Amino acid sequence: MDLIKQIAEILEKGEHAQVAQLTAKALEQGLEAKAILDDGLIAGMKVVGDKFKAHEIFLPDVLLAAKAMYAGLDLVKPILASSDVPSKGKVVIGSVQGDLHDIGKNLVGIMLKGAGYDVIDLGNDVAPETFVETAAAEDALVVGCSALLTTTMTVMKKVSELLNERGLKDKVKLIIGGAPLSDGFAAEIGADAYGYDAVKAVELVDGFAAGA
Repeated sequence: MDLIKQIAEILEKGEHAQVAQLTAKALEQGLEAKAILDDGLIAGMKVVGDKFKAHEIFLPDVLLAAKAMYAGLDLVKPILASSDVPSKGKVVIGSVQGDLHDIGKNLVGIMLKGAGYDVIDLGNDVAPETFVETAAAEDALVVGCSALLTTTMTVMKKVSELLNERGLKDKVKLIIGGAPLSDGFAAEIGADAYGYDAVKAVELVDGFAAGA
């Protein structure tokens, strides 16, 4: 089995030390950092995402795989940065103002990084202005807002309104996510889509990136 395929399979098992060793070995052998990223780390993380979506694995398994992915990313990212290999785009994420829940948001960030995006995670309790200002400053492709509390859902409408006011609506897509939300609520506030889980969120971002 070739090294890059091995990296993908070991990543799926969540063996972070082995992923780091194999990634270092692949680089030593002169394999391209981009091939290691695309066909090893991202390919492995995609399988993990598909299995999670199918309920074949659970959140702890995804977090172990993410740790393994980061172990490989730490080695290839400096090389990719120096060789000007572009990312698939920037995504700004955060839990909205008044909401301190971040497990779902963190999982979305992990899956997006695993899919090849630059993720700017603003954390939780994020003001609408911060989402929009960061998206503008970073030339982001997507803003992802998360909320678990029904009382904080309305903050997302303010994010949508600010994107409109700043003339960014056509350029920056707004995805919302969280247990109390729905496609209907997304349409109501002018969001572009509702990501009901992390895998769906990545699919949506991929779709927007392809159309950009």
